[in-house]
Amino acid sequence: MLPGDPLARVLTIDLSAQRFEIAERRDLFEESLGGAGVAVRILEEECPRDADPLGPENPIVFAVGPLVGLFPLASKTVAMFKSPHTGNLGESHAGGRSATSIRLAGYGAIVIRGASPSPTYLVIDGDRVHFRDASALWGLQSSATVGRVLREREAGSGHRSILRIGPAGERRVSYAGVITETYRHFGRLGLGAVFGSKRLKAIVIVGRRSLPVADPVSYRRVYDALYEAATASPMMRKYHDLGTPMNVLPLNELGALPTRNLCEARFDGAAAISGEALAEGFLGRRLACSHCPVACIHLAALRTPHPKEPYFYKTSMLAYDYELIYALGSMLGMGDPTSLLLLMDEAEAQGLDAISTGVSLAWATEARERGLVSDQDLDGVRLAWGDGVAYRDAVRRIVSQPTDLYRALARGVDAAAAAYGGEDFALAFGGNEMAGYHTGPAGYLGFLVGARHSHLDNAGYAIDQKRLATGLPAADDAIIDEIVAEEEWRQVLASLVVCFFARGLYTPDVTRDALACAGIEANEARLREIGTETLQRKWAFKRHCGFDPASLRLPERIFETPSPSGTIDRSVVEAHLRQFAERTTATPP
Repeated sequence: MLPGDPLARVLTIDLSAQRFEIAERRDLFEESLGGAGVAVRILEEECPRDADPLGPENPIVFAVGPLVGLFPLASKTVAMFKSPHTGNLGESHAGGRSATSIRLAGYGAIVIRGASPSPTYLVIDGDRVHFRDASALWGLQSSATVGRVLREREAGSGHRSILRIGPAGERRVSYAGVITETYRHFGRLGLGAVFGSKRLKAIVIVGRRSLPVADPVSYRRVYDALYEAATASPMMRKYHDLGTPMNVLPLNELGALPTRNLCEARFDGAAAISGEALAEGFLGRRLACSHCPVACIHLAALRTPHPKEPYFYKTSMLAYDYELIYALGSMLGMGDPTSLLLLMDEAEAQGLDAISTGVSLAWATEARERGLVSDQDLDGVRLAWGDGVAYRDAVRRIVSQPTDLYRALARGVDAAAAAYGGEDFALAFGGNEMAGYHTGPAGYLGFLVGARHSHLDNAGYAIDQKRLATGLPAADDAIIDEIVAEEEWRQVLASLVVCFFARGLYTPDVTRDALACAGIEANEARLREIGTETLQRKWAFKRHCGFDPASLRLPERIFETPSPSGTIDRSVVEAHLRQFAERTTATPP
């Protein structure tokens, strides 16, 4: 690292004592670059093995990497914690401005310990940390309102980011998220619930520093090459034009779009909620994360009429992407785009992870059809496929929790199915609700064995599609090797911290050259070593929390609904799981 680079500084905040300290931790960053590599090491130090995820002993770790603030698409912050949703590793990444703000505030990592005795929010302004009373903000639904209040209260110059929770986090719904910059999220695995358990409503981060580079000429050369590659790439152009909703129609055509709780894999209403239809009918503007030339964030301009006054309308700007369209659209049989956008808005206002919300409601809809839950259990909400009004009512009740069923749904589909039955169609993997890809066996293995049980861990769904396109067998002994190799390299990207959309741009050689500009020497062998060790540490943490890959539940539904790869064979998936369990158990912690 270069002299004057603040990356090695770690800010630790104790909410219980309302104190903070700053320490130099060059050892952490030299061993693991930053981001996920640093965060998992800090989590090992700070989090007791038997920590209650909603107790004060569960830390929150935010970490950024050496390319943040310097290069295009190095724009993410990694959050790491013990997940209240799965009981083991919690990791979530968010774009927006948070990463650059943390770096320019003078830190590579921020650690939050303890719990405040009353609602509070933090202001991190360079070397100063302020503890503010958040009592007046507690209970506010709108993330935009909270953000506006904080911007007015904490006026000032600098590169600023605001992280905040909604009612779901306050009520400790296990899959509550944290909103940053209104349209970006730490979405999965319940960081919002951990905020709520600490009575932490928000964090304002202000950065005013500049960052050094080793050689301005080399820096400009590497920067320009990355910028050109990002803006000239046809795939990045598609992300700009349509965003991730460009996946709706191709996946539907393949028969890989989960529909009505995966009773089907094609949705007859897909065209109306596709990226093309939403762009033509609703697109209001595009946004980009800090230091990103792509602008893949798409906002719909939704006009809703006043209930009594003619010609009066409220215009809302709502972020949409593929996973929201899948989870709150096709998965719920929701083919009307206006109803879909209103449901997205409700989940956003409550501060819920949209994927877990949609999958949980899909299970509840089928459970009602099968008579496993009653309208009384649902507090009078008559869930039915495509009924946006009923789903919005149910979303509010997941947060308010008026019945035992909603209290179960607030802990996810596994908890609801364990209490009411229907485990065969409860679509969670390792405790985390499935993402929107019914592509074949590698996709589900990816969900099952990924450190976060996320499609973003190892792209098993992409392996399915490549095998289908090239005529390779849908499942063979090479699948586990492919999945693990991809996840190990993604640990490098998550340590830098680079947006995974840019994984094709940040090759080992490009990454080496970019790191050299930041004063860090790392060849491909060293990078891959860091990726392997980081993944091993994640699995060690999961095992210490009691996680056992050999005991993972496989919902029968995934073997019933044909995928593009054909009907998935349970025995093949189970064999690969055993293979993976043996491999990770043999890995030293």
